[in-house]
Amino acid sequence: MIKHIVFFKLKEPTAENIERTVEVLRDMEGKIPMLRSIEAGADVIRSERSYDLALIVEVDSLEDLQAYAVHPVHQEVIRYINTVKDHTLSVDFEV
Repeated sequence: MIKHIVFFKLKEPTAENIERTVEVLRDMEGKIPMLRSIEAGADVIRSERSYDLALIVEVDSLEDLQAYAVHPVHQEVIRYINTVKDHTLSVDFEV
């Protein structure tokens, strides 16, 4: 199993923008067959070092992660994210 974790810092981190972005991420659920689980949520601490929101996705293998990366639904999400993000960080690890 591979966990894919992404942290997002938005250009304009208003409550509305954060909520909309979380909805866009969560909307992938059930639309990408190789996703075993998906979680997205807003940061609740809001410290200087915090990112605005995070995405956690689980897939069975590196091959599934690569297929997720190019899936049309994920590509739509990336196009949206590119319009609102300031910075992202990601980690992919095996569990």
